[in-house]
Amino acid sequence: MIRTLQAAVAILSVLLATASPADETCMSPYMAKIVGQEDFVYIWTLGIDGVGDGQDKLVTVDVNPASVSYGQVVSFTSVGGRHEAHHSGLTDDRRYLWASGLDTSKIFIFDIHTNPAEPRLHRTLDDFVARSGGVVGPHTNYALPGRMLLTGLSNNRDHGGRTGMVEYTNGGDYITTHWMPTDDKLQGAVKSGNFADGYGYDARALPRRNVLVTSSFTGWNNYMMDLGTMMADEEAMKRFGNTMVVWDLHARQPKKVLDVPGAPLEIRCAWGARRNYCFTSTALTSKLWLIYEDEAGEWQAKDVADVGDASKVPLPVDISIAADDSLLWVNTWNDGKTRLFDISDPHAPRQVMEKQIGEQVNMVSQSWDGKRVYYTSSLLSNWDKTESTGGDLQYFKLYEWDGETLTPKFHIDFLAEGLGGPHQMRFGSYALYGKSRPQQTVAAGTAQ
Repeated sequence: MIRTLQAAVAILSVLLATASPADETCMSPYMAKIVGQEDFVYIWTLGIDGVGDGQDKLVTVDVNPASVSYGQVVSFTSVGGRHEAHHSGLTDDRRYLWASGLDTSKIFIFDIHTNPAEPRLHRTLDDFVARSGGVVGPHTNYALPGRMLLTGLSNNRDHGGRTGMVEYTNGGDYITTHWMPTDDKLQGAVKSGNFADGYGYDARALPRRNVLVTSSFTGWNNYMMDLGTMMADEEAMKRFGNTMVVWDLHARQPKKVLDVPGAPLEIRCAWGARRNYCFTSTALTSKLWLIYEDEAGEWQAKDVADVGDASKVPLPVDISIAADDSLLWVNTWNDGKTRLFDISDPHAPRQVMEKQIGEQVNMVSQSWDGKRVYYTSSLLSNWDKTESTGGDLQYFKLYEWDGETLTPKFHIDFLAEGLGGPHQMRFGSYALYGKSRPQQTVAAGTAQ
């Protein structure tokens, strides 16, 4: 018994020693956490008319300081045409990257394991709408065990915001569709307030609580409309989501519809074993919201902090939670700023830092070891700014983070490089696939 106990303690010590601040904290808990220096960032990039080939593409940037091509584009793969490139996600085995288009509803599956420096297009799914039964605008590509869960933004009946979630095998074969609960079809869910709008956007799982949480945005009619035109249209501005749904994760059964007014977007859930809560930000009302399980085991929602000055429409977009659940990065697209909140008390976040990143800013991703923060700029083709008042418009930027200061390391101007509008970032590494980094890497300017 003593020897067994000693062995258990030794194993636990090794696990704790390797469990340093880790991994992309916006990713699925079904994916193995990886620590260390990432080699590449894969950027799903929106094609812009007149910029390079004008096509959507997956751009690979070398981000390992030990590489001769550090800070450079080492490859890109164009997919033919513009599809409103938006979000991407890795399968649970990290061998394939799924990237989707909000306009055409096409899904592009990239092989990133054969040669991590040069992903190749493995399969294209062009029947998403038909196979799903009418879901339009695949958004979040989220890893479940052996499956991918895709949230929709719209439908093919009226191109409004009512939508569903769709499941596929990792290989790209359709499994089933789950429609969001609505007032006229709650599917067993309980309304906590005034809304059951049936809108969708993001999804995140808390397996230890058997919970899946979804958020809501707007439909094709709005997200493909010119931003100025939409904001001047009173009816269009009414067509935004005001709900989040708590689901039974295993049964995919909606349990409770929470009122979260103002278009709740990205969801980031705590990683701690006893921390049963998630955060989101609302684009239209500039609030941080906490979705949490109370002492009675009921899931609740409440706004817990302001993000900037709502009257100036900063428009919160991406958020990123630290691996130890202590901090939350919050980007605001319209003013181009990133803000850092201390969330050690999740019910009372407080802003501790604010920094200008560019003319606009969208996505934020933390490195696996928590020492680096990456930013991209593009939101939507008809919403992105086209003129600058002094800041960068379309870019990929890397900053070092020492716990107090963001220090710029390098940036790539995606317009000057003829690449387009960079959006979602995902990390890659040779070590993930038991490969060693080659002695020489591809130099900038040779991407095909």
